[in-house]
Amino acid sequence: MTETEPSSRLVMSSPQSTNCSMKAQATSSLKKKYFYSQLFLFLLLQLLFTLSLLSYWYLFPLSVQKPCLPAQVAPSITPVLTILLWTWPFNQRVSLQGLRCSGPWTKEANCRITLNRIWYKRAHVVIIHHRDVSSRPSMQLPSEPRPAGQRWVWFSLESPSHLNNLAAMDGLFNLTMTYRSDSDIFTPYGWLKPREGPKNSSLARPPYPKTKLVAWVVSNWKEDSKRVTYFRMLQLYLSVDIYGKNHKPLSTKDQLSVLSEYKFYLAFENSLHQDYITEKLWNNALAAWAVPIVYGPPRHNYERFLPSDAFIHVSDFTSPEELAIYLMILNKDEKRYLAYFQWREHLEVVTRSGWYQEFCKACRILQQPPTYRTLPMLSRWFS
Repeated sequence: MTETEPSSRLVMSSPQSTNCSMKAQATSSLKKKYFYSQLFLFLLLQLLFTLSLLSYWYLFPLSVQKPCLPAQVAPSITPVLTILLWTWPFNQRVSLQGLRCSGPWTKEANCRITLNRIWYKRAHVVIIHHRDVSSRPSMQLPSEPRPAGQRWVWFSLESPSHLNNLAAMDGLFNLTMTYRSDSDIFTPYGWLKPREGPKNSSLARPPYPKTKLVAWVVSNWKEDSKRVTYFRMLQLYLSVDIYGKNHKPLSTKDQLSVLSEYKFYLAFENSLHQDYITEKLWNNALAAWAVPIVYGPPRHNYERFLPSDAFIHVSDFTSPEELAIYLMILNKDEKRYLAYFQWREHLEVVTRSGWYQEFCKACRILQQPPTYRTLPMLSRWFS
């Protein structure tokens, strides 16, 4: 009998062995299906959660994050500018407590305004009023060295005719702050602004009854001055009521109501200089709805700030007598007189409200791109 090789032997499995193998394979297959189903369910839930979260962010971004403004509209913070007032003008002190600069001339202003000289070394700007340092400039101006980059502003609302030691200011200041329109900080005594809304014809006539002819308020009376000399000649032909020192008394609180009774007002300046147009015109004449008769810079200078038919200039007449005759004609001709108020239909008068107005305007202008220069001949410019 030939021996058969083991590899060629036919091995037969029993039925019981086969069933166990099949059960094991089925169990393994079920476990795999269960695993994959659980994995699929987990991934599906993750996907749904992610989609829900993205939708929430998209629909309600403000609830999960702060808004991000475009760069061009993002709010900017203006740095605080420290302004030291070296003195109060004419020593007319008012409290700076709670000072808030507001109005069109101070838009976006952000300044610390102080009188405390302890701030000198840290101040960005020092405003110096000429009259208060002009008697002894070497002793009244700051004695400490000027900090690097600090700007000095020369401030005056008076004309050169009433200022001393102007030459002592040459080479010291960086900026000017005066009634002159070519100043760095233009601070006029008054101005006109457009009225809001359509023209109002009812404003083309005085709101007060005009029962008197001509008034003049004068505190600085000098008999040999040019304006008094002119007045003396005018007085020969025309009656003028004079108020002030050594004349009719007039309190500040009654001034507007008293002057409102007059048709005309003598807005005579105490000196003749470019742009020197003071409260005599703005507060005394125009605020009282009296037609101003002006004696000051030339007519064309006034017309830079006023309509040509808003005032009467003494230079329009060859003599005080001719002016007097013209005023008496207007007194009897209401239509011609009212023509001097036509501009009020679309313009209104604005007057200074106090020192704060100047300082707040300076605050805004000084926050613009800095100007640091030296004015070598300030006295020549202002004269």
